Amino acid sequence: MIVARILSIDYGKKRTGLAVTDPLQMICGGLATVPTSELFKFLQTYMEKEPVERIVIGEPKQPNGMPSENMARVQQFVNRWRKAVPHVPIEFYDERFTSLLAHKAMLDGGLKKKARRDKALVDEISATIILQSYLESIRK
Repeated sequence: MIVARILSIDYGKKRTGLAVTDPLQMICGGLATVPTSELFKFLQTYMEKEPVERIVIGEPKQPNGMPSENMARVQQFVNRWRKAVPHVPIEFYDERFTSLLAHKAMLDGGLKKKARRDKALVDEISATIILQSYLESIRK
């Protein structure tokens, strides 16, 4: 039995953070931060090497629950993905407060101020938080 990974995306205007589970879907960790313009190709290349069962993409919402201005770009990406790679489903998961949680995790982890300013690292940690939250929600 081949078990595939679950991959998560913290989609941004310029950069996109990615995280992935281990093949048994028990542990998740940061994968990379890529320029958003290269995301589609990066995912295709990654999936040629690693089986991916599904993708979880952060659904950008404002604190009040309304969609953020980034939602249109995220939806365009999701639509393109579903047409090009229909055998790998893509699901939305609420990403509110993940950047805030990522900064807190960096502080709690003892990262120096300079490292905490690394937006690429914040995006990757945010993707990891989205994935961890998603895994917890489906296990309940």
